[in-house]
Amino acid sequence: MFRRSITTFILGLTLLSGCVPLEEQAQGSSSGQQNQLRYEDYIYNESIKSVQCYVATGVPDEVLEPAVTSLQQGRPIVLEFDRINAGPQRLVAKLTHCNYNWTPSNLNETQYLNDFNEFFITDVQNSVNTRVPYVHYRFRLPQVKMSGNYLLEVREEGGNLLLTRRILVYQNLTTVTAKLGLPAGPSGRETRQPVEFNVFYKDYELVNPAMEVKAVLRQNHRWDNAKFIPSPTFVRDHLKRLEYVFFEPKDNFLGLAEYRPFDTRSVRYNGIGVSSVNQEANPVEVFLQIDKNRSTEVYSQDPDLNGKMLFNNREYGNGAVNADYTWVDFELKALEEPTGQVYILGALTDWKITPEALMHYNPEQQAYNGKLLLKQGYYNYQYVLQRGSAIDYSYYEGSHFQTENTYDILIYYRPPGSRADLLIGYEEILFNRRR
Repeated sequence: MFRRSITTFILGLTLLSGCVPLEEQAQGSSSGQQNQLRYEDYIYNESIKSVQCYVATGVPDEVLEPAVTSLQQGRPIVLEFDRINAGPQRLVAKLTHCNYNWTPSNLNETQYLNDFNEFFITDVQNSVNTRVPYVHYRFRLPQVKMSGNYLLEVREEGGNLLLTRRILVYQNLTTVTAKLGLPAGPSGRETRQPVEFNVFYKDYELVNPAMEVKAVLRQNHRWDNAKFIPSPTFVRDHLKRLEYVFFEPKDNFLGLAEYRPFDTRSVRYNGIGVSSVNQEANPVEVFLQIDKNRSTEVYSQDPDLNGKMLFNNREYGNGAVNADYTWVDFELKALEEPTGQVYILGALTDWKITPEALMHYNPEQQAYNGKLLLKQGYYNYQYVLQRGSAIDYSYYEGSHFQTENTYDILIYYRPPGSRADLLIGYEEILFNRRR
């Protein structure tokens, strides 16, 4: 995590009359209201912004933690988000138990919940003296009775879908140990990060583990590129051990590079990655420093948040309701336009390839330009190139074995006669840890 204290200045209160309605802000807005439920992290309404779902640890940067907790739930899962240009409304949350591949399980709600599956979000606050008005919502998830995957959905009272998030609740019924694997061939030796792991089940009986045990490997807690592993490589039943070994470079994650940062926690001065700020614009417009292609550069050891984001306002604190929304302008230098489309990617785009995050090429400037409406904060991001349905994450970023990344391992099992996959093991490892 990157933490840096900067001397702050007193910022005059912005008049409420400076608020700008959504209709005047929209730039290539998405399709708006959608109501078909997706079993993934998804935003269904363009008014929903700045979604964070995490396990509450009590530390200042707890929002950087993944939405993963033990079945005992000593540390609860918390959801926070904004709804811009809208007054407070009654919103309802619901939980659905899912299998390891995020299809709904066949469990009844009474099997995994102690309460009726309709939870009103009551922690609601209006933004304070912001040019872009919004309502901030905070919801602490109820305790569940079974481990596994859970889809959290939030709707307006009456049915319109607003957002969904993926939640993990695990039991340590098995022991997961991970280690650095052997580089898989010359093509992956310098660019990929091999992770191997074993699952020990000495104190928990696994019936037919070759068929009934599934694993998922994630990089930096992301779902968009997670690897779903349908069966172990080797089953050592006499040792009560499952082995996961990967022989092909494609089975290992690219290390990529440390993420690019920018800091808009104050608009009174230029933060990290910021070139200039136009305070006369409404909303305020922030221009980032010009980025360049890093694919041919050597590895650079820069601190980052592994693609995540923190919200705050340097002048007033309490970023939940005091941080304003600003236009953030991105520029990527490119001598020529490649075949494909360039997108901004990170938690700031919900790890999605979206129309709003599309960069547009300007041949006169020999650069790509993009623009996002974002809450004041500290952000990480990267550029990706999409060709057809394939996404090239390293085209502009490069990839290095030395990059610091977090990996977590999820072990699922369906006991005989059960109608759902349980999450029976969880482990997190830091690759190239430096802190």
